[in-house]
Parts: sequence; structure tokens; C-alpha cells
Amino acid sequence: MSPDARRARYHLRFQLRPGDDVAERASALATMCRENGVDEVVLLLGAEQEHTGHLAGEEEALWLAAVTRARRVLTDAGLEVSLNPWVTVGHADRGRVGALGFTPMVSPSGRSAAAQASFACPRWRSWLYAHYGLFAGLGFRVLWVEDDFRFHNHDPLDWGGGFEPLMLERLADLVGEPVTRDQVVAAVTAPGPPHPWRTLLQQVWRTAQLEVAEGLAHVVRERSGGSSQLGLMSSHPALHSVEGRDWDALFTALSVRSRVTHRPHFAPYSDAPAHSLTSAIWSLEAQRPLRPRHVACEPEIENWPHTSWSKSDTQTWSEMVTAQLSGADALLLNVHPTQAERAENFPRIDRLLRRARPALDWLAERRPEHAVPLGVGLPWRQDTAARLPTVTGELEELTAHPGRTADFLLGYGVPVTAQPTPVQALFGRLAHTFSDDELRDLLRGGLLLDGVAATVLTQRGFAELLGVRAGQLVSRDEWVEPGPYAVERVAADASADTSADTSADEGTLLSVDVQPALARLEPLTGAHVVTGIHTPDGLAWGAGRCHFVNALGGRVVVLAATAPAELARSDEGRRLVHAAVRFLEGENPRLPLVSGAPHLIPHASRSGDAHRLAVVNGSADAAHPRIHLPTAPDDVRATLLAPLAEPARAATEATGGLLELETSLPHRGWAVFEW
Repeated sequence: MSPDARRARYHLRFQLRPGDDVAERASALATMCRENGVDEVVLLLGAEQEHTGHLAGEEEALWLAAVTRARRVLTDAGLEVSLNPWVTVGHADRGRVGALGFTPMVSPSGRSAAAQASFACPRWRSWLYAHYGLFAGLGFRVLWVEDDFRFHNHDPLDWGGGFEPLMLERLADLVGEPVTRDQVVAAVTAPGPPHPWRTLLQQVWRTAQLEVAEGLAHVVRERSGGSSQLGLMSSHPALHSVEGRDWDALFTALSVRSRVTHRPHFAPYSDAPAHSLTSAIWSLEAQRPLRPRHVACEPEIENWPHTSWSKSDTQTWSEMVTAQLSGADALLLNVHPTQAERAENFPRIDRLLRRARPALDWLAERRPEHAVPLGVGLPWRQDTAARLPTVTGELEELTAHPGRTADFLLGYGVPVTAQPTPVQALFGRLAHTFSDDELRDLLRGGLLLDGVAATVLTQRGFAELLGVRAGQLVSRDEWVEPGPYAVERVAADASADTSADTSADEGTLLSVDVQPALARLEPLTGAHVVTGIHTPDGLAWGAGRCHFVNALGGRVVVLAATAPAELARSDEGRRLVHAAVRFLEGENPRLPLVSGAPHLIPHASRSGDAHRLAVVNGSADAAHPRIHLPTAPDDVRATLLAPLAEPARAATEATGGLLELETSLPHRGWAVFEW
């Protein structure tokens, strides 16, 4: 981190291709960086359109000469410089053919890559160590390990690689007998409980990757004298779970003198609706507990295919704010085209960087030392894929995560966290991945379940602690008497307090017409049926939502919906969710809840006695957020962060535990409340 921790750090990714004028172009880039508050340049090496394959020989020497000259100019200008060598095993073939004799990756179906290497290939490993070692001697701050350092997502391979003979030989050593690719794929994806070979294959993949990581750290340590460190670019944790990734072990293997940096993936590559920020907020939060304390976090603001037509400045700014709120140490800015060559040809980017800084610096100045995220906890484990039972026999079925649960809650103004909390939510097949003891512990607190999770827990003997028996999942095309489900009707007052914004009137209707399936819930004695499911002609179909206090003292809310994030959004739906959270909190409500308009997305944290709630407007319409606080704080400061504008004090009106922002919150704007 910079010694000046009171300002946001910009790390700008840029490619300066070989040529006689490299120094002149680097000088112009340095000027642009100084004028716009950029702290570091991350040089790309043979990336994207310039990628001809794994660099070697004369071509590698040309790039070495280019980045050597560029680094000298940039460091003389007072900038830090890092390097992204662009490929490890290789991103995708895209018509390229490997020329260095690497053993190719092989997919589950047996397809071989043309230009992507196996992690087990000794020739590729030798090339990789020599390649990184060559550049490590130049003194870069970070040498990045690209996000192709993975087994999945290697086009044109179906799913990815890791099924090549070299890997299968390693698996055979563990199994104790020869194995074929077809046997391994069939075992790993076999319907039912996980086959023992699934864990063994993940061990093979994990070990091979850790061996390479340790080799990279060794060569960077030796060639840089320990002055440089490695940085890991990663993909979605759920996909890395399929690979058997051990995050702590991987960061340890990549550490150089206890230093390593992480670039977590979190934002879309191009323009997306503002309410998609639920995914960005959750992605950053979900990866926080995967990093050991010594690992720095530098999220990348993605942009593909790297033009202003791909992503608006407003969206870029809003994602920069999202990363800053998450506690990022720096922002990797991917804003110039990789074929740009001359930064001065893109003055619009200069304006973006200048206009973005006031809000980001304002947040950096207020960055708490030890912020604790607040919200409903969404439990997930890094070995999820090793524990999931399968049904269809497809490798993709091993991917499961709480992202849709986060979308459901955040979109309704409920903050979430990846940390254990008094109130947690467990949806879908993830319920299979926890032991009976772990589930019992969850049931001692507040627990929100969807229909799938409730069915799993019922099958495992926990119905008496749920307050319902979830015995059957009925899909949309399985019509049973009295007919297809259509609407959800509020059966009684669903409110847990007296606020009108968390009270759904009896008889209110919500649609369940497009749910892929509903769980048949049989309420037990003591369960409070909040809503009922009805057919198109008004006949009762079953319970929709139930609240229950169990024998362990825990509180449980069960939804019949099997895909809650796909329920039609409405004010009534938000009221029911808020009422459920307040019920689950019981006698000690703590969480701030947000209402007032559609798609108001919260991010909440605490540092000691100081609290911060940031709310972004995910709607195209301006909004006036209403904050429901369990107890009314003595003094609340509100600040408006409008897109690409100076921070401004915002007016609020407080009535008891309800706080309303009087200042209008624009599209993608953030309102930050502190008390």
C-alpha cells in the first residue's frame, strides 16, 4: 500500500508494444498518469490482439527490451510499475497453435487444446519459470499471474482441461490402478453422493497448481532479490471449488517474503443494469474470507473489449466506488484499449480519472482500520464441489454458490456478509454440503431457508426444528390436485414491528406463477403460516412462508419458493423479506434495512462503535432511500456520492428508527450514512 493511505490508489493497465518509439510513448503515458493521479502502471506483455502464443526466443527478447525501456521512463517519472505477462497455461486457442512442444490441456470429452498447456507438463513449467525469472530481474513491484491460471474456461475446450494423460497418471498413482479419461469423468460426475475419485482428482489438480505456484515464487524471489512479489488474478470461487482450490495454501505458495496480492474478479466486462451491482458487492464480500490477512486486495475494473463503447464512465465509476467500499488497497483500471499504444489519444479517460477521484478519495480518507461487514450471513465453503451430490451427471452441476441468495436479499435492501452472523440464509443445494452438527448450529440462530434447502433438511431429519415438513418439490409441469400454483396470498400480519414499510396487509397477492418448482410445506404445531399458495381459481395449494421458533431457541423462516431470486419483485415482497429478517433477529435486532424505491442496494459495516451504511440506487429513476434502524442513533451524517461528482452533504429526516434521505439519489449514485 501507499504510505498515503488517505487517498485512493489508481493502478492503470497499459500495453506498450515493441518499437523504436517505446520511450517516447512511455513518456507521454507518464505525463498522463501524473496529471490524473495514477500511482502505478501495470504493463501488459503481448496481450489480447498482440498475443501470438507463449513468448520465446527473439520475440520474447523484443518484449523484454520494450518493457525495460518503458519501466525506466515510468520509474524516473515517479511511478511504480508492475508487469502482467498475460498468459500462464494460456487463455484460449483463438486460432493459435502452440510451437514450443507443451503437453496440451485435454477436456472431459477428450478434446485437446492447440495452444494451452497442461499444469503437469514439465516443458511448460521450465518455460514459465524462465519467462517470469527473465522479467523478475527488472524490479517490478508485482508480477501478475493471469486468471488463465486455472483448469476451467479454456475455449474451445468443453468445461476446461485437467483430463490429459499426465494428470490421469497422477490420479492412477493415488487410486492404485490405471484409469482412463472416460472412467474418471463418469466417476466424478456420477449421479448420487460424491464418488471418492472426485476428491482424488481435485487433489491431483490442486497439487499440480501448488507445485507451479511454489516454483514461480521461488524464481521471483531469487531473480528479484525478494523485492518483487506475485499477484494472483482469480475467477469465481465456485468454479475454483470444482478444481479443488485451497485458497490459503495457494496464497502461501505464491508468497514472496510473506507478500502476495490478489485481484478478485467482481464486476461485469461491459455495460449491465445497475441492479447487477448486487453481484459485484457480493463477489467482493465472498472473497474476503478466502484471503489470509497478509494478502493485499486490488480488484480490477473490467472493460471488454476495452473501449468506451463497452462500458460507460458512470458504470466504471460506480464499480470503483464498490471496490473502495469493500476495503480495496488499490484499483486496477482496465480502461484503455490493449491496442491503444498512445495514451494521449484517449482524453476521455483522463476526464474519467479526474472526475472519479473526489468520491474515491473521500472514501479512502474514511477507511476504517478494522471494518466488520454487517448483514445476513451466507455460508459457503471452499470444498463445496467435493461435497455436492449430482443428479444429471454433468461437470457443471458441481458449481454452487450463494450468489442468487445475495441478489435476492441485497435487491430488497438487506445487507449480506460472508461471515458467520446471528441471522443466516441457506438456499438450494448448498444445504447438502454441511454436516448435521453444522446444520444444528445454524438452527440455533436465525435461519432463512428456501424450498430446496428445507427439503434437504427434512430428508436429514430436521423437520421438527424447521417447523415444517418439506416433503416434495413440485415442478411447474407436474400438476397435482387442486391444480397448478399461481399466487402467494398473505394470510396474516407478517410484520415483526410497527413500521408501515415492513407490514404486508392480509390478502395481499404476490406471483409465484413462474417459479420452476415449489416445495410442499406441511406446517407443524407452533409454526406461523405467513402466506399461502393458491391456484388460479383461488383454491389452497399449500403454505408459502412459515415462521417458527424451535426447541433450540433458534428462529427459522421457510419459503416454499425454490428460486426466490426469480420471484417477481414488489413492495409487498420486500416487506415480507424485511419482516422475516426482523423475526429472525428476535429480541436483538441489529441490521439496517433499506426501502423507499426499487433496487436500493446496501453495503453495511461496523468499526468499533462506528457504523457505516452505503446505499446505491440500482434503478434508472432517482430515489429517496428510507433506512430502518433497530435503534435511533443520536447523530447520523449523510453524504451524497453522485456519479463523477464531488461528495456533498445530504439532508435527512429522522423519525424514531426511520431515517429518510431528503436529497435525491440519482441512478448509480451512493448515499453514505455514518453514525
